[in-house]
Amino acid sequence: MSIKHWPLHERPRERLLACGAAALSDAELLAILIRSGTRGRDAVAMAREVLTVAGGLTGLLQRPLDWHKNQSGLGLSSFAALQAANELMRRQLGEVREPGAAFVSPQSTRTYLRAWLGVMQREVFACLFLDNRHRLLAREILFLGSINSATVHPREVVKRALGHNAAAVILAHNHPSGVAEPSAADRAITRELVQALALVEVRVLDHFVVGDEVTSFAERGLL
Repeated sequence: MSIKHWPLHERPRERLLACGAAALSDAELLAILIRSGTRGRDAVAMAREVLTVAGGLTGLLQRPLDWHKNQSGLGLSSFAALQAANELMRRQLGEVREPGAAFVSPQSTRTYLRAWLGVMQREVFACLFLDNRHRLLAREILFLGSINSATVHPREVVKRALGHNAAAVILAHNHPSGVAEPSAADRAITRELVQALALVEVRVLDHFVVGDEVTSFAERGLL
C-alpha cells in the first residue's frame, strides 16, 4: 500500500509538519527526500532497505552516483536530493561555527564534526583550535591517512596550536568503517598529544571519533 493510502498522522511529511523533523526515523526522513517508492514497496520500506544496503546514513552519503543508478527506485534525482541536503547542512553548520563561535556543548560539537568529517572516505585527523573561552579560532585537517589509519605527529599539532595562539583544542578523527569505538592506537596518540600540548599550556578538551556515531573520549573517561 502506498503512503498516500496511509492515515494522515502516519505519513512522514505530515508527521514532520505536525511534530518536527526530529520525531522522524532515518527511513522516514529519507522517504521524504526520495519521494516515491516502487511497485510493491512504499517510500519508507524502500528507504529502510536502502539504508541497510548502504550501511546507514553515512554510508549512503558516501555512495557515488553510479551506485544510486543501480539501486531500484533510486537514481539521479535521489542522488541530487541527498547531496543538496547534505551540502545545505554543511553550509549551515559552517555559518554557525565561524571563527568566534563557542564550543560549549558536546552534542553541538558532535553534530558539527559529523557534518564536517562524517562523509569523508579516507581517515583524517583534525583539530579545532579554541581561545580561553572555547571560542573557535580555526579548524584544520592536519593529517591524511589511508582508509585504515592516519599518521599523527604531536610536534605538528603543537606547532599549529601555537601558531593560532590557542588556549585549548578539540581533537577529532573519522573512522570510514563507521565504527566509532576508539582503538588502542587512538588512545595512545591521545595520551601523547595531551602530554605534548600540556608542555605549552594548551588544554585538550576532548577527542571525538566520528563514525556512524560520534564517540567522546571525555565522556568515556579516556582523557
